[in-house]
Formats: sequence, structure tokens, C-alpha cells
Amino acid sequence: MPKKSFAELISSPGMPVLVDFYADWCGPCKTMAPILEQVAAQHQGKVKVIKVDVDRNQAAAQQFRVQSIPTLILFHKGQPVWRQAGVVSAPQLNQTLSSYVQ
Repeated sequence: MPKKSFAELISSPGMPVLVDFYADWCGPCKTMAPILEQVAAQHQGKVKVIKVDVDRNQAAAQQFRVQSIPTLILFHKGQPVWRQAGVVSAPQLNQTLSSYVQ
């Protein structure tokens, strides 16, 4: 299976895509990981959560002007509809997603 491009990953038809821009060396990113896992489990089948390592995918990080990590960007139909830099609590993330998840 060929590796999908970033554009293909974020334009999942009918399903919002939450992208976590992170790095392995980033402390707050490690804090965010279990929160994202919890939120992904709660919205399984309704939202796609993908992690993008900014060190390995600098073009995607630059394209969306990610200047601090973690940065979360929610894409709906391929377009960014929400973004937040820093650690986001699970309740806050769930509230944001509820606006876009059917």
C-alpha cells in the first residue's frame, strides 16, 4: 500500500481529521498523547486522529505554519476549521469535536 500524502490524509470524505503536530523530544506532546488516545477512542469511526512528526514532515508543518508543538488542527473536508497550540484537555477537545462530528 503506497504511503498517502498529507493532503490525502486530511481530506477523509465525510469524516473530520484531527492532526497532532508533535515531536518525540517534546514534553507537552507526551502529555497530549494519552488525551488524544482517549478522545480518538470516544469518537471511533466518527473522527480520524493522525500524528505528524514535525521533524520528519517539515513541509506539512510549514504549510500550516506550525510554530509551536503540540499543535492540533482539525480538518473538515480538507480545510482547517480549528487549531490550538499547546496541551488541550480531553473535555475541551471533545467539546470542539462535537461541533463537527455527526
